[in-house]
Amino acid sequence: MTNHRFTSLGLTILLVIFASTPLAAQTSTDPTQGEPIGKRLIFADGSTLDVDDAWKQAGTVWYRRRGTSEMSTREVRKIENRYKKAEPAANGTAPAASAAAPKVPAPAPSTWVYLTGGERMLVDEIREVADGAWYSRGNITMFLASERIARIEREQPETGRGAWRDGGWTSGNARIDHLIKINAVRFGVDPYLVFCVIEQESQFKTFARSPKGAQGLMQLMPGTARRLGVRRPYDPAENIMGGVRYLKELLSMFNGRVDLALASYNAGEGAVMKYGRNVPPYRETREYVKKIGKRYGIDGRKPQEEADTAVPQR
Repeated sequence: MTNHRFTSLGLTILLVIFASTPLAAQTSTDPTQGEPIGKRLIFADGSTLDVDDAWKQAGTVWYRRRGTSEMSTREVRKIENRYKKAEPAANGTAPAASAAAPKVPAPAPSTWVYLTGGERMLVDEIREVADGAWYSRGNITMFLASERIARIEREQPETGRGAWRDGGWTSGNARIDHLIKINAVRFGVDPYLVFCVIEQESQFKTFARSPKGAQGLMQLMPGTARRLGVRRPYDPAENIMGGVRYLKELLSMFNGRVDLALASYNAGEGAVMKYGRNVPPYRETREYVKKIGKRYGIDGRKPQEEADTAVPQR
């Protein structure tokens, strides 16, 4: 009778210990995969996001990336581990877990996406669907509607490597590309950010004019153009020079915060200052920052929906 009581007690203790063990501790590491380095979120639409850690809480998926925890606002289909690639041993031999060195696949052809405005960009991967295509560039995954895509072309790897050195993008106009690059170097701004701004502002139409009076490729308002020394706003050289100079001023004003620079470019720096150096709660401005920011790959927190309202400073 005594032995039976102690056996039951021991079983109960084991069950309690097992039940209180965190899920991560119960998950064994697959030695054939190597060391886990993070998680990968696979969304319902097929796109992915690499993060440091991910977990479910009250039916909601949370993830941590670059020291910041965020709640996923998109439906997550699966969370899987990411593993560190195995490295050769110090003596140059293959790791013991590998029976033979894996065969290195041949480089895949590089893929260019040509947009309807004439511009194009180099992407890592692209998956076409009924109403458009999902593309990946670095750790950014985005959707392009079919009406924005003129065609998709795949080139040999040698061409692609050279294209990446040149930035992996083009407006489709060699002169505009050159003006973007020389002004980006002159003012110390990432040329790809300038490319993204022009694509959003005018879709590379030299004589674009907005209902509010913004002019040219970078859609400069007349007063801003005059302040920046732009006398001919429809001249690509003057317009891009003025627009890149303005972007540099805004980036300097907000200590390199690309989201605040973009918000200021759209709504004016006064609006950003009014709301305590935050993206103003204007729908147009938040959509502007979201679209360019996602394509450019802004690090850190991005503006949320209208409920995430900044408070104006008095």
